[in-house]
Amino acid sequence: MGRSRYKIYEPTHPHFVTCTILNWLPIFTRKESVDIIIQSLKYLQKEENLKLYAYVILENHIHLIVQSDDIGRSMRHFKSFTAKELLKLLQKENAETLLKQFRFYKKAHKKDRTYQIWQEGYQPKLIQTDGMMIHKINYIHHNPVKRGYVDEAIHWRYSSARDYEGIDGLIEVDRFW
Repeated sequence: MGRSRYKIYEPTHPHFVTCTILNWLPIFTRKESVDIIIQSLKYLQKEENLKLYAYVILENHIHLIVQSDDIGRSMRHFKSFTAKELLKLLQKENAETLLKQFRFYKKAHKKDRTYQIWQEGYQPKLIQTDGMMIHKINYIHHNPVKRGYVDEAIHWRYSSARDYEGIDGLIEVDRFW
């Protein structure tokens, strides 16, 4: 879990997590970068028994409600893989401005790499009750509305809000916990 002050005491239970791009840089503004997130989540669903209850992908962070056999391991795999793939994409597209910023804002103790894509940690919060689950799902789905990007949550393509309205979204979600 890195240097995060958040601890996971129930690694097999649902957690609300937030993954933020270093210095809040807007990296998920193109379909190709979002596809890396989506494909990684689909892979973890298949290979690590990840249950995805809700998600939203915004320009510089993502919120998830997830559960797996070991949430800490799954999140490490997710962030490691997506960081490498996002970096490859940025290099392929010659996104020099973003690459310079990821090099500049990299934490000093990260001596084994040139760039840092994600902020450390993912702020896991154990979902303890049905009420908390519903509250967090609503928070996730209304994030793009609150930010003024859409008028209704189901209009945000990169969210599970559609799934909860009976419309197939981009990633299969578990709606029952």
